[in-house]
Amino acid sequence: MKNKTREGEAQPSRCPDNSAFKQQRLPAWKPQLTIASVLSSFFLTGAFCLTVGVCLVLSANSVREIQIDYSDKCSDCSKLRENSSNWNKECHCSINFTLKEDILGDVFMYYGLQNFYQNHRRYMMSRSNTQLLGRNVNMQRSYCAPFSTYRNGTPMAPCGAIANSIFNDTIDLFYNRNSSVIQVPLLKTGNSWWTDKNVKFRNPESYNLSSAFAGTARPPYWQKPVYLLDEEDERNNGYVNDDFIIWMRVSAFATFRNLYRRVQRVRHFAEGLPAGNYTFQISYNFPVTRFKGRKHVILSTVVWSGGSNPFLGIAYLVSGTAAILTGFVITGIHLKLRKKKTYFQKQ
Repeated sequence: MKNKTREGEAQPSRCPDNSAFKQQRLPAWKPQLTIASVLSSFFLTGAFCLTVGVCLVLSANSVREIQIDYSDKCSDCSKLRENSSNWNKECHCSINFTLKEDILGDVFMYYGLQNFYQNHRRYMMSRSNTQLLGRNVNMQRSYCAPFSTYRNGTPMAPCGAIANSIFNDTIDLFYNRNSSVIQVPLLKTGNSWWTDKNVKFRNPESYNLSSAFAGTARPPYWQKPVYLLDEEDERNNGYVNDDFIIWMRVSAFATFRNLYRRVQRVRHFAEGLPAGNYTFQISYNFPVTRFKGRKHVILSTVVWSGGSNPFLGIAYLVSGTAAILTGFVITGIHLKLRKKKTYFQKQ
């Protein structure tokens, strides 16, 4: 039907077309909830969550892990690092420990930090993703301040508070076998995500890295420029350095761990780490005393569900228990109401 104006001209109607879709005449499925379907869904969901939760907890408990807190064991270095003017002075400490049993399989080394809040909003925003892609960036418009440029206008590379506070302790592992000391071979590449290494982080294009970063300066707390992060492997330098990439993926909690190295399975360590006496040689650079933090070094294996973290398994157990308890509560209410209904019908 068409409407007519005062002049007699026909105007198109605003009514929707007479179709099943526009007139809402499509067939629909309306589930009829019965007590049997509701209770079966609760009990089946609870049983599934409990099964998965038990598997995850047992898997997490099977992880072999050694964790050593070296905050106090390197107390002399810790006192030295309290004064920021000593940033260029080296400090080393050794920590001895014993493995009573072999750690078989792939062994991963992590560093852990406690009471370090990477989830602070201003800290998380203090970076330039454009710069990390190897592109030119206007520092005045970036979120890197106050770690964007020096007073003379020289831009920092990389800029921002996250990059400036990178974890820079150096940790080496030695195996004391009989009367000889063997350095455990550690892999420092291949530890970051493929997407980070090949998509999110790229170096500026140039014939060499030193010229690519010409006209920039290292962040204030760094001991070396970004193009010398790994002097042994040129492919692990600049913005694509694995340690740098892993640090730039900030943690959501104040206590966290990051992957540092992997044990290379060769020679004496082909099957993993054999039982015996070991020593951590640590070059202490990262200060934690001022914010009452702690530092750990962790040796751990992994399983199909990941590392030694039972949180997901516990979450499944809690969810499954809650679903089953809810099912029992609904069953009790149903039985009680059914008895009342039967009683009144007899009356």
